[in-house]
Amino acid sequence: MNEIKKTAMVTVCGRPNVGKSSLTNALVGEKIAIVSNKPQTTRNRIYGVANRGDTQYVLLDTPGLHKARTRLGDYMVKVVNASVAEVDCVLLLVEPIAHVGAPEEALIQRIREGQLPAILCINKIDTVKKEELLPVMAAYHEAYPDFKAIIPISAHTGEGLEELVAEMHKYASEGPQLFPDGMTTDQPERQVMAEIVREKLLLCLDKEIPHGTAVEITRFSERENEIIDVEATIYCEKASHKGIIIGKQGAMLKKISTLARQDMERFMGTKVYLETWVKVKENWRDNPASIRNFGYEE
Repeated sequence: MNEIKKTAMVTVCGRPNVGKSSLTNALVGEKIAIVSNKPQTTRNRIYGVANRGDTQYVLLDTPGLHKARTRLGDYMVKVVNASVAEVDCVLLLVEPIAHVGAPEEALIQRIREGQLPAILCINKIDTVKKEELLPVMAAYHEAYPDFKAIIPISAHTGEGLEELVAEMHKYASEGPQLFPDGMTTDQPERQVMAEIVREKLLLCLDKEIPHGTAVEITRFSERENEIIDVEATIYCEKASHKGIIIGKQGAMLKKISTLARQDMERFMGTKVYLETWVKVKENWRDNPASIRNFGYEE
């Protein structure tokens, strides 16, 4: 294994559902951030760690920049704004659409104010023809001519990722290794377990219900035979939502739990015994104490 001699702190930012967590997972080489096709999946800033050659890249995966409608939403926007500062470079991730929207304009303004090196990553290029990328590049070059590079990528297929790493390497600086070998995220294991459950809620439930859920790991312990016991409580905002999450004869909760357990076992590399409960906590997204209790705090 190469000795780490350089580090690069890189913020990955963009609008909701543009593929920030998928890109972070792809660069790290394993799933450390949850993904779904629903916006505002990521709520906290998550550090992903990738060692390539003599360089350690620390990737800050941020919530999508959106118009906040709750105190939780306010917190998520603050996380984005705080992350686009004091890093070595910023990756602005966008979709292959030849229009610079309000979220992108706001992030470009933050980049301009911070005078930060910025790389434009056009994601999801596996969904369009190559010639469709030229007007996208032109639109963003006009909006901000100072991008250090414009790199088309696909976080899904891996296309363009080596070129992206080579570009990020330009902003690495001499310095000690920040995270030890084998560590791929700063998230404690309890938090990863909670996020895995929340991802399955997003996957299995429709409309607003999963966005009104939070997950608390009330037990995380390892037996002598390496089996891990996890107890998770799912909080929702309405009694009617609780019934939907549990489902007929418990079918939906069983499905969510089974999918979560399988991902937990892959992450931990051992057998996991998971128990889940559902409780109602009305309007928790607008309650500062509840937001802090669920780990969303400055």
